[in-house]
Amino acid sequence: MSIAAQLSSSTRTADMFKIGIGPSSSHTVGPMRAAALFAERLDGLPVARVTTRLCGSLGATGRGHMTDRAVILGLQGYLPQTVESEVVADALRVTADRGSIDVAGREVRFDVDLDVVFEPRTLLPFHVNGMVFTALDDAGSEVARGTFYSTGGGFVSEERDGEVVAVDAQPRDSGPEPYPYRNAAELLEICAQEGLSISEVARANDGGGDALDDYLDLVHRTMDECIDAGCEATGVLPGGLNVPRRAAALRERLMTRDHESGSSWRSHNDPMAGIDWVNLYALAVNEQNAAGQRVVTAPTNGAAGIIPAVLRYYERFIPGASRDGARTYLVTAAAIGAVIKANASIAGAEVGCQGEVGSASSMAAAGLAEALGGTPLQVENAAEIAMEHSLGLTCDPVAGLVQIPCIERNAIGAVKAINAARMALWGDGRHYVPLDTAIETMRQTGHDMLTKYKETSEGGLAVNVIEC
Repeated sequence: MSIAAQLSSSTRTADMFKIGIGPSSSHTVGPMRAAALFAERLDGLPVARVTTRLCGSLGATGRGHMTDRAVILGLQGYLPQTVESEVVADALRVTADRGSIDVAGREVRFDVDLDVVFEPRTLLPFHVNGMVFTALDDAGSEVARGTFYSTGGGFVSEERDGEVVAVDAQPRDSGPEPYPYRNAAELLEICAQEGLSISEVARANDGGGDALDDYLDLVHRTMDECIDAGCEATGVLPGGLNVPRRAAALRERLMTRDHESGSSWRSHNDPMAGIDWVNLYALAVNEQNAAGQRVVTAPTNGAAGIIPAVLRYYERFIPGASRDGARTYLVTAAAIGAVIKANASIAGAEVGCQGEVGSASSMAAAGLAEALGGTPLQVENAAEIAMEHSLGLTCDPVAGLVQIPCIERNAIGAVKAINAARMALWGDGRHYVPLDTAIETMRQTGHDMLTKYKETSEGGLAVNVIEC
């Protein structure tokens, strides 16, 4: 059984929408969670040193994604949803200065350059994002070892006795799912038989009630805060490419335009002017992500701008938009994301950016279609359109940084999601290619895609753009 197949439709909204830090869910959030899980087991053991091997894609682009920093934080018990920004920013410097870190209540020596080893040519058996933690005593003897996999979207699995087990999915506390399904076809069948919408099925499976609404509101609030913070921040992004932040300047220009009249394509009278705001929202989020700030993994960090941008579009540009509509949007998007993850992948290192931006665009299209009153067939059609037209999208970050082409790619994905929802809503839901077929095609395409196009920075723009 694949790692993804272990999750199926029981993946909760809280799993699909994790609150964490940038720049990557698979290379930052996942490794920090894995390191924290390993550190928990070291309590009471005679640990004097902890080493980490980052394998495959983690080894190839881990430096640009700050995976070493994430591991150091995780070993000290920090979690991506709660760690302070100042702690994140200073982690490498403080560790290098001290030559030690605090693990499981005791200080252990730690050399940033020696104790985190990048091994891009080493592929562990179950996933391309593999890591091995080893705890040693004063004599250098091994006292504990753990092999973990960061499978995309901040999900973490562990190798145990030759098998791999998901170790950090949110448990359900309300009994078995009332409407279990494995794919989109089964989901649609349930909707038809029970007379329910996709969001109603998803809410029921997720336990519903105030607890779910509270979490959806937290996700919504965090997304809004990220957009707003990104629209205020200026300067250049970290990492060495000196990519300038654009969101703040773009917002000022859009605000000026919207208070003026005119007939040019840049005027407020332009019927496509709303797209400029959608672009702004997506750029703002992903600039925050690239800077290592707090974002919502939706379903990954590299694609974190799409769902917030489309949600802000819904709230600002759709008459009658409501809090309940926003909740419907999010829970529907999460349901589609769970289907994609269960039957393919949301990891760029596994299937390319079609699994990240493609999945996010598909999720956002479905959520928007349902928030606008679409039928289950129309919602599934919207998700399929966005996914179908993301097939083959490669993951080729320049310098291993989640900046070029990742930030702009989110803006394009957000606009694509809106267009997919609109196309689906003008139809009756009947279409030739089912969502399940598009998802399976994405899985096959990712399997056939050359490794250099799957978050290794060894092909595509990563080698054809000169690093300045």
